[in-house]
Amino acid sequence: MTTSLITSVEDRKRLARRLAGTGRGFAEQYGFRVTNNPASLFQVLYLSVLLARRGDFRRALDGARALRDEGWDSAARLARSLHEDRVRVLRASGQRGDVAAVADVLGDLARTVVERYRGDLRRLRAVAHHDPVRERALLTELPGVDEQVVELFLREAQALWREVAPVADRRALAAARRLGLGRSADDLAGLASGESEQLAWLVGALARVDLEHRYAEVTRRP
Repeated sequence: MTTSLITSVEDRKRLARRLAGTGRGFAEQYGFRVTNNPASLFQVLYLSVLLARRGDFRRALDGARALRDEGWDSAARLARSLHEDRVRVLRASGQRGDVAAVADVLGDLARTVVERYRGDLRRLRAVAHHDPVRERALLTELPGVDEQVVELFLREAQALWREVAPVADRRALAAARRLGLGRSADDLAGLASGESEQLAWLVGALARVDLEHRYAEVTRRP
């Protein structure tokens, strides 16, 4: 079904405000707090790893929640987990495909974050001297983290790591184009008045609209 574009500047700003008005980004909408502490940042990272896999995004969310609920809510705790236990938890959460390989990647990711950054991704940011190019490069050096994972992680983290903004992942940009809100992260930043926190909320909401196919609901007049 075709979605009619919003062409008025004021209408675009109004819709952007409505989408960002929940005061939460994508991860927080689904129960993952985005705060500048080691456990929260690491949970957002392994959620991003799972979201980047092909398949239903709800399974990725279920997998990340299962890891957290098992007590593996930080890099240090996940690093101490056994491979077979990770496989068991991921399979029970509904993960499909080569679950053993995913369990391997998550274990390697946790151990590497512990070894290089003492379990704290804020140290990665400090090593990069808050340079967004270097931050991206260091993130992609972590096991299981490619450019897509980086986009998903920074989509959330830009509310805290303001130097990386503007960031919009492909899902958010697909929704923005379809709704007539813009074609780039810079376009969306303009609608968010240049505020990285507002932008994170807007981008997260747009990604959710695309994943949940909520276009008709969003364009319906309040």
